[in-house]
Amino acid sequence: MPAPTNPLSAALRFLREIWRQIRAWRRFYFTSGGLAFTFGTLMVGFAAMNTGNNLLYLLLGSMIGFIVVSSWLSEQAIRDVRIERHRAHPVTVGQELRLGYTVLNRKRFLPSLAVEIVEEGLPGRAFIAHVGAGGTVEARSANSFVRRGIYPLDTVTLSTSFPFGMFRKERDIELPGEVMVWPRTDRRVRPPVGGSGRLRRSGTTRRGARGTRGEYRSLRGYRAGDDPKDIHWKSSARLREPVIREYERDGAETRWICLDTTGPPDEAAEVAIEVAASLAALATAERRPFALLAGGALLEPGEGAAQLERALDILARVDFTPEDPTPDPPVGRESCVLVCVRPTGGDFGDVYAVGAGAKLEWPEGMET
Repeated sequence: MPAPTNPLSAALRFLREIWRQIRAWRRFYFTSGGLAFTFGTLMVGFAAMNTGNNLLYLLLGSMIGFIVVSSWLSEQAIRDVRIERHRAHPVTVGQELRLGYTVLNRKRFLPSLAVEIVEEGLPGRAFIAHVGAGGTVEARSANSFVRRGIYPLDTVTLSTSFPFGMFRKERDIELPGEVMVWPRTDRRVRPPVGGSGRLRRSGTTRRGARGTRGEYRSLRGYRAGDDPKDIHWKSSARLREPVIREYERDGAETRWICLDTTGPPDEAAEVAIEVAASLAALATAERRPFALLAGGALLEPGEGAAQLERALDILARVDFTPEDPTPDPPVGRESCVLVCVRPTGGDFGDVYAVGAGAKLEWPEGMET
């Protein structure tokens, strides 16, 4: 049977939901100039009531009308505005992400002027100077990240202080999404020692890694990062889509990278992730197939830019916890490269231990 619901908790949840909807509908803030003007309006009204001076009443009416017109125009600026966020492509730590938006003004007669687009959790802002009635414009915000990971995007806020800058009015639009930030791949790492990080011919795998040269295996659909030289043109013409020849590679060339995620999620852990990403980038630059084992995620052997992107996707999501076990690769440990914070026991072919006191090296111009 379901557990009984606490009436007080249900009431609090209901009130929070009502408050969230009210807050998402409109928010209203005073600027310093608007606060001073409103205070002055109150003083003029107080003086007019105490003296009965008609000129003060006339001035009071003008000031109140000024406030009403400002509030109405700011409301029109963000009312009936539809916004769509462009798909955010993954970005590397230290690089600038330009997040794009399509803004549609659904009002029939009035334009929307001086509107800012703010993403909850992101520092960048997009600005729209003018959207005509029934018109559409594109806007972009620039954002930078100093930590890899997945940044959820839930709410877009439309904000304006149009027309006089006395008040700021905001409204929220729920727009789910996420930004994936890859770890850096430009750390200077030494190449693995000779013979380590490679599968032996007598290894446990039953087939070689997917590659672009070697014994022919089969045909498959084209994927980003594949070599155009391997396109099978007759099959592509028949199927009306690119088809790639798939070959066996010598399994001895595959570099296995194992990331030990045992430990706290501190800066040393981030350094270890960047070292693993740099080793994957090094294998890609050498046109060598590689595989990755990080936490509970296993990336099968492959090569090329697409393989590197898949590895960076895994490394962007991986977490360090003290309870995680030592990596257990599906091949002999002597043919694997281990990346860890502290050296651990085992017979790995090569070990990259970054040290418990390792610090992140921020890209030039970035702040921590």
